Amino acid sequence: MSGHGYQSGRLNLPFVGIPTFGKKEYVSDWDAIDADVAVLGAPFDFGCQFRSGARFGPRSVREASTLFSFGHAGAYDHEDDATYLGADVRIVDIGDADIIHTKTDESHANIEYGVRKILNAGALPVVIGGDHSVNIPCVNAFDQDCAKNGPIHVVQIDAHLDFVDERHGVTAGHGNPMRRAIEKDYVSGMTQLGIRNVSSTAREGYEDARARGCDILSVRQVRKLGTDAVLERIPADVRYYVTIDIDAFCPSIAPGTGTPSHGGFLYYDVLEILQGLSKRGDVAGIDLVEVAPDYDPSQSTQILAAQILLNFIGFIFHKR
Repeated sequence: MSGHGYQSGRLNLPFVGIPTFGKKEYVSDWDAIDADVAVLGAPFDFGCQFRSGARFGPRSVREASTLFSFGHAGAYDHEDDATYLGADVRIVDIGDADIIHTKTDESHANIEYGVRKILNAGALPVVIGGDHSVNIPCVNAFDQDCAKNGPIHVVQIDAHLDFVDERHGVTAGHGNPMRRAIEKDYVSGMTQLGIRNVSSTAREGYEDARARGCDILSVRQVRKLGTDAVLERIPADVRYYVTIDIDAFCPSIAPGTGTPSHGGFLYYDVLEILQGLSKRGDVAGIDLVEVAPDYDPSQSTQILAAQILLNFIGFIFHKR
């Protein structure tokens, strides 16, 4: 559709068109991924122990991301005097992994398959959950990548430790992912930020985590230390896998989640850590989980999620 004069092409406002992530190209053929970043939805929420609804997380975060669809010119940040996410950063949306109701193993296998396809294409996987159990297949998918490129250090931003080994036979619910991750020989360590109040994990889980080299900090401890001191505790010049549970944030700004926990992070608490992390090493993978949009009629939660992801991707490729 042609415009008039210099305003050629479409205006393409956020509410126009199909809401892929960032209004980027949709690629349905997972053997034809040619991009720097590939976004995969993982709409699985059968791992929940309380309120379900995160199956609608990927759809809602994509919808929210249209607000931040900057087109080819990128997004100029006057504080950093930098333009992020210009045309040189190629992002595609490959849709969702197929979810089979009541079938955790099969659904997780389909998520793992999608992440492997992204890694095989040489792109950065960005996975939108779903509950936090989707991190398990995401990390599982890194075995071959890590054999070739080296181990990953997991940075978890979350209210809950998620370090349960097994409870009533459950080993792949949303309370288990960090315990499953630390068992991998290609996970070199773990930094767990935002952990607070009554957690998902009993005392012995905390002792187990620390014995395995995990560094655990609450929101108050992070704020007391400050961003630079927190970053200093994270190994430098390594590969990071970053998993962001939206309940790391205070429910005053992110109520749309299954297990809200007051006293959480605010936006810049997390954004500045992510920006520092992108300069400190190489981010190899990202997931953002537990957005359950029906609990937030204001849509603030999914807007926060989209804003965090797009800024983080911008930081990573600005550094590269």
